[in-house]
Amino acid sequence: MDYNFSQTEINIEQGTLAITLPSFDFDNFPAVAKALLQRLDAILIEQEPSADLHQWLIDFEGCQLLLKAEYYSASIWLELLILNDIEHLIFIQQLLSHY
Repeated sequence: MDYNFSQTEINIEQGTLAITLPSFDFDNFPAVAKALLQRLDAILIEQEPSADLHQWLIDFEGCQLLLKAEYYSASIWLELLILNDIEHLIFIQQLLSHY
């Protein structure tokens, strides 16, 4: 399935990038996450699923981020582990906006 990841909102202070997917279903997170990783050419390092929060540790060009999805808010976002890596998050937002 082809997902549209172009609707994003960055929070510089928190180091997060929210991704709006109109038809996001928490139960389909693994498929959505794999498509996003492929789009970014990022690598999955570790995954931690739970009943209401998925959390994947990923590597994007040497920058480690958390890819998270929450059941209750039906939201998905990227979160920096190191706030000084904000330029990577800005680049990801620009990259996703071109699809």
